Amino acid sequence: MAGPTTAERGARKPKGPSSARPSRPGRPRGGRRRVPGPRALLLILSVLVFVIGGTWVLYGSDWLRVERVSVSGLRVLTPDEVKRTAAVPLGDPLVSVDVGEIEDRLRRKLPRIDSVEVVRSWPHGIGLKVTERKPVLLIEKGGKFIEVDVKGVRFATVDTPPKGVPRLDLTVSRSPSLRRFDADRLTLEAVGVAGDLPAAVARDAGVVRVRSYDSVTLELSGGRTVVWGSGEDGEAKARALTALMKAAPKAGHFDVSAPTALAASGS
Repeated sequence: MAGPTTAERGARKPKGPSSARPSRPGRPRGGRRRVPGPRALLLILSVLVFVIGGTWVLYGSDWLRVERVSVSGLRVLTPDEVKRTAAVPLGDPLVSVDVGEIEDRLRRKLPRIDSVEVVRSWPHGIGLKVTERKPVLLIEKGGKFIEVDVKGVRFATVDTPPKGVPRLDLTVSRSPSLRRFDADRLTLEAVGVAGDLPAAVARDAGVVRVRSYDSVTLELSGGRTVVWGSGEDGEAKARALTALMKAAPKAGHFDVSAPTALAASGS
């Protein structure tokens, strides 16, 4: 008996799992991608226009460019001197001005400046807010006067001493304290004493005399003197001196070297 034909064998063969590739969930039939709707396109175009337009306004237009420079906070320096040193690029876009570079240049070239803030004043201005160093002590050298601030920075040399700033008299050539405290250290001590003086006393102080670390005296107007001692406990000594001068206004000699044992004498 003849066996099954080829067609019959194919008909009896069990069907296996379909080899057709399943479609991905969520994808529209036919493989088509969703096209952004009119609202989405409008939003994208609006953002692009805003970015491009804003960039042009800031950098390309003439609307926001530097036209003027103002200076505030000066005591000794002149506005022209500060503006010339700042070298703010007039005509450049305001947003592109490097404020940090201008601040560094001013502090570097004008040591009298303690701090400076460069601010943009929209739409056309740059402001320079300057804080100058204030001298608390003068060092006389070669007929001129070196101004020293409360931080001990020697920032300027002037021909005429400013009023209300005492002069340093440092004579320590034979002092045994030089073994530990050299002239520079003692100068800093004198600066600290001058910085701690009450405003009323500082205006009357003519000389801060230093003989050693523990021997600092002040010469005031009217021939009055103050024994300060060392530079330690400066704030306490300043308060004590103010109280002592009120209690003995006619005294000519004050001793605050030990704030807990004050003394006033003379007239």
